[in-house]
Amino acid sequence: MSKKCQITGKKPMSGHNVSHANNKTKRRFLPNMRTVRVTLPDGTRKKIKVSAKGLRILKKKNFELS
Repeated sequence: MSKKCQITGKKPMSGHNVSHANNKTKRRFLPNMRTVRVTLPDGTRKKIKVSAKGLRILKKKNFELS
C-alpha cells in the first residue's frame, strides 16, 4: 500500500525518536493519508489517496468529493 499523496507527492520521511537521555532511534514520519472519491471534470469518478493538505487543495479547486 503506497503512502504517497497523488496530489502533493508527500511521502514518508525519516528521523529520530530522541529520549530524555538523548538516545536516538530511527523512526518514520508518515503523511496523514485519506482515500477519497473524486468526480473529475469529465464526469467520471475515481478513488485516489490524498494527504490532508491535498484534501484542502481539492476543496479549494471545487472538486466534487464523496
